[in-house]
Amino acid sequence: MRQTALKIVLAVIATLPALALAHPGHEHTNSFMTGFLHPLGGLDHLLAMVAVGIWAATLGGRAIWAVPAAFVATMLIGGGLAVGGIQVPFIEQGIVLSVVFMGALLLASAKFSLLSCALIVGFFALFHGAAHGLEMPLNANGALYAVGFASATMLLHTVGIAFGAVVASIQAPIINRITGSVIALAGMVLAFA
Repeated sequence: MRQTALKIVLAVIATLPALALAHPGHEHTNSFMTGFLHPLGGLDHLLAMVAVGIWAATLGGRAIWAVPAAFVATMLIGGGLAVGGIQVPFIEQGIVLSVVFMGALLLASAKFSLLSCALIVGFFALFHGAAHGLEMPLNANGALYAVGFASATMLLHTVGIAFGAVVASIQAPIINRITGSVIALAGMVLAFA
């Protein structure tokens, strides 16, 4: 548990030097930071990405790294599609549905094969990536912007994994179910907001 907390703290500290350089004249840093801040700026992205981490932790084994990795990889593909001018339909609806669905998976303590879990999160990641790609500033360095939003996503997944590890260590799976219901409810509120 202490190692996980230490890793989270180190990941946050590692991002601080970029914050110091986020002023005019550092376009590459701005590209990274703009990408990094995008997933952190929307409740829908935050909830879905933390939920992916929690779900990965509850699945255990290889899913702890494979499920978040599938999300990040597919999200980058979605971002590339959007930047390349290929339209991904129903982006906002897909993002809101991801929040509701991920919350429901936690609520139900759902467990599937590793491939099925990777496909589920990958499907939703496509919408998140497309949103990130569409909202990339015209003057941004695309590669650095993508590294930024992928890094923030990995950080949010790590937060979810750490949360799931704490819940597992105190043997209180009901906390994950309650968290899932709150996430699903928040997703439904976002759908009607």
